[in-house]
Amino acid sequence: MFWIVAATVVATGLASVLIMNFMIPEKRLERHIEHRYAVADPQFKLEMGVLMGPAVLSGNRVVALQNGDEIFPAMLEAIAQATSTISFETYIYWSGDIGRRFSTALCDRARARVVVSVIIDWVGSLKMDTALLDEMKGCGVRVERYRPLSWYHLGRLNNRTHRKLLVIDGHVAFTGGVGVADHWLGAAQDPEHWRDMHFRIAGPVAAQFQAAFNDNWIKVTGEVLNGAQHFPHAEPQGEHDAHLFISSPAGGSDSMHLMYLLSLAAAVQTIDLTASYFVPDELIDKALLAARARGVRVRILVPGKHIDSDVVRLSSRAGWGPLLQAEVEIFEYEPTMLHAKALIVDRELVSVGSTNFDVRSFRLNDEASLNVYDREFAAHMTEVFEDDLRKATKYTYDRWRQRPWAEKFMETVLRPLRSQL
Repeated sequence: MFWIVAATVVATGLASVLIMNFMIPEKRLERHIEHRYAVADPQFKLEMGVLMGPAVLSGNRVVALQNGDEIFPAMLEAIAQATSTISFETYIYWSGDIGRRFSTALCDRARARVVVSVIIDWVGSLKMDTALLDEMKGCGVRVERYRPLSWYHLGRLNNRTHRKLLVIDGHVAFTGGVGVADHWLGAAQDPEHWRDMHFRIAGPVAAQFQAAFNDNWIKVTGEVLNGAQHFPHAEPQGEHDAHLFISSPAGGSDSMHLMYLLSLAAAVQTIDLTASYFVPDELIDKALLAARARGVRVRILVPGKHIDSDVVRLSSRAGWGPLLQAEVEIFEYEPTMLHAKALIVDRELVSVGSTNFDVRSFRLNDEASLNVYDREFAAHMTEVFEDDLRKATKYTYDRWRQRPWAEKFMETVLRPLRSQL
């Protein structure tokens, strides 16, 4: 009898923990957002600054970096030039060539008495050799793993930090889709080297990156990183208006979701979306369909056959029918895994960062996204988008209707798990 009671208690406990990990925050958006103004309207930028949190700051310079051949040298050069502080947060950090190069670069700066603070997600770093971690700690890098497996993290084990943040001396910052792993090396030249984008930012908005890093540094250490070395006076570096905002289940989990909904609702001409994991919820679908009803051209670029998760691909395709019927254009990128994340609206707004277009990013992960309000930058990013489209195949409604019955069956099986993909 005792063992039956004990087994029941253990099973109940495990079930409770599992349920807690599948739960989404209590606060959630439930109503479709109506079109009230265009992205070019000053009211849009005003509300983005107020509703999303950080104010829109002028005087920034944002540079788009394409693939590992451009991204990693820029990040490593910035690290090498650090004189006071480095704050680095990432989801994926694996052993390998680029992992070693980052560790060496961070150690070099730590030995030069630069304050180097690093947050690596525990799940995202499971393929990282512990010797690499020990080496960084040994040379003075302050490394923390986000929510490692332990009894007091079990209820939040499913809530990961997916943010990609690098801040150098409080002046220069980076964000985008790239993690630290060898498949991001190269120039997306073959299926073994992924297509991705990252962004270098210089100017006042870098302080918002440091504040975003602080958000999780406080969670894992209880320490506040402040003072002039982390938040120096920032001189204008360019002409871009921008702001960075964050979301997490612990506070403000719906901010990413709201940002996307407001942006889609404000579109009057074009929506161009690059989405490595496109599993939208009902509100996003409604926003896209409403945009098409207003005459907005909607183009969505997703991974093709080289996607790293067939489960995501199946779950995504399940909902394409109504979008394709409404003449939303969906393209599958062919050469390799497409891991980039970017939203361009009316050639006025560009939103980039770590956030995927799925429920996990909207409600479960810790995310960070940068919005840039600049026509010239948006025009450049549209050129990048259209260059990627030339390497993609358009997916038609007829093809969607004729997909195999086995695929349709798997879509039905996967439907209850959409929030976890």
